Amino acid sequence: MGSTSHDAGVLTPGTHEFTVDGVRQVYHVAGTGPVCVVHSGGPGIAWAYLRMPRIEEHFTTVYVEPVGTGASGRLASRDDYRLDTYVRFLGAVVDHLGVPRVHLLGHSHGGFVVQTYALAHPDRVAGLVLYDTSAVTGAEFWAEAMAGLAAYPQRHPDRPEAAAVPAAFQEAVTATDDDALSAALRAAMPVYFADFWSRQDEFAAFQAAVRVWAEPAGAQDPTPFDVRDRLGEIIAPTVVIVGADDFICGPRWAEQLHEGIKDSRLVVLGRSGHFGHLEQPAEFAAAVVELLDR
Repeated sequence: MGSTSHDAGVLTPGTHEFTVDGVRQVYHVAGTGPVCVVHSGGPGIAWAYLRMPRIEEHFTTVYVEPVGTGASGRLASRDDYRLDTYVRFLGAVVDHLGVPRVHLLGHSHGGFVVQTYALAHPDRVAGLVLYDTSAVTGAEFWAEAMAGLAAYPQRHPDRPEAAAVPAAFQEAVTATDDDALSAALRAAMPVYFADFWSRQDEFAAFQAAVRVWAEPAGAQDPTPFDVRDRLGEIIAPTVVIVGADDFICGPRWAEQLHEGIKDSRLVVLGRSGHFGHLEQPAEFAAAVVELLDR
């Protein structure tokens, strides 16, 4: 996406880097319009899966390359990959851009990051897109996700390949090196879509490009994520977007966010799983762009 720069033109299209406490932070800029800083999920997944050309038509889109992934730097210890670390690096990016207020879009785990940042720095947030995420994790959250995973083969009885998906997901959970983790997640990827098999050719390049780094992905944050009792403090215009068939951050969790955040808008993408920006890109983009009218 262009050459690497260290300070000049922090919002010019291309790839940029600066340092946070001596650790390299890389981000990518594309598009025009108000600034929207995008934080991908995982943790540990390469940022590029979340590239959104339709959003770039309306926003100067800043894709953070999360610490521990891709070209961004690595932390000294696996134990350092905690939510507050990602929030600190996100804050450093927002400060580095030099824009008084930015829109934030957080997908999945990235949604935890942007919610936490928005609660700590409400004056810096012009708008919030909470995309396939939740206000809480924990035993109930994961039990529901694992039930959805286990039920996946029965949802696609005509596709023998679907039977292998739950085991591939479990391999991803236990993998300890980057290549094994990336391969396992690619094999498990169909469960993240509403209808992967009928659109397999369309999503093949996306699936093949999935890359994950084991160190941040395997880190266990000792603090459970739960901001349910603080959602009322979020004052920025907010849209909550969820795929109707998202097995891991589904409508139940989106509705909880919507109910807790005053004047938020809930958009359920009826033919999407965890990747509505790919599955229903026009509807997804319309839901995000609507923030500019509020």
